Amino acid sequence: MTTRIQKRNRERILEAALDVFSANGFRGSTLDQIAKVSGLSKPNLLYYFDSKDAMHRVLLDQILDVWLAPLRAMSPDGDPHDEILGYMRRKLQLSRDYPRESRLFANEVLQGAPRLSDAISGDLKTLVEDRVAVIRSWIAAGRLAPIDPYHLIFSIWALTQHYADFDAQIRLIRGETDPMDGADTFLEGLFDRLLAP
Repeated sequence: MTTRIQKRNRERILEAALDVFSANGFRGSTLDQIAKVSGLSKPNLLYYFDSKDAMHRVLLDQILDVWLAPLRAMSPDGDPHDEILGYMRRKLQLSRDYPRESRLFANEVLQGAPRLSDAISGDLKTLVEDRVAVIRSWIAAGRLAPIDPYHLIFSIWALTQHYADFDAQIRLIRGETDPMDGADTFLEGLFDRLLAP
C-alpha cells in the first residue's frame, strides 16, 4: 500500500521531471537535474522510479491521455462547424493549461517519437482515422468545404500547440503580453472561413 508521503514524493518527482524534460528534452535531462529541482536525493528518485526513462514514460502516458481527449470529444452527431471549432478551442485551452506537457510531447516527436511510436501509430492513428471519416462524411453531405481532413487536424495541432511550444518566441516578439491574447478570436475566424461550404 502506498503511503501519503510516498504518493507526495512520487508526484513531486514527476513535477520536477516535467520541468526538466520540457526545458531540456529527454537527452538533455539528467537525474541530477531532476533531483535538484525536486529537492530529493538521486537515490530517493531511484527508489520511486528505476530510471530517467521510467519517469519520462509515465509523463508521456499521462499527457497522451490528456492530448487525445479533445479529439475524442468531437461528436459525429453534432454540427460540423461547431464540432471542429470546439475541437480547436479545446486544443488551444490545453496549450494554455499544459504548456510544459506540450513541450514534452513536442520534444519527444522531434526526436522521432522513440517512446511514443506505438501509441502514435496505434491509438492516436486510429482516433485520427475515425475523425477523418467523420469529417469526410460531413464534406460529402455538403456540410463542410471540401478540405483535406488530415491536414485540417494537423493544422489545428500546429496552430494551437505553437502557443505552448514557442511561448518564448511569442513573448520576445510581442513583449510581456499574454502570448495567447487574441489567439482564440483569430483562429476561430481563420477556421470559420476555411470550413464554410
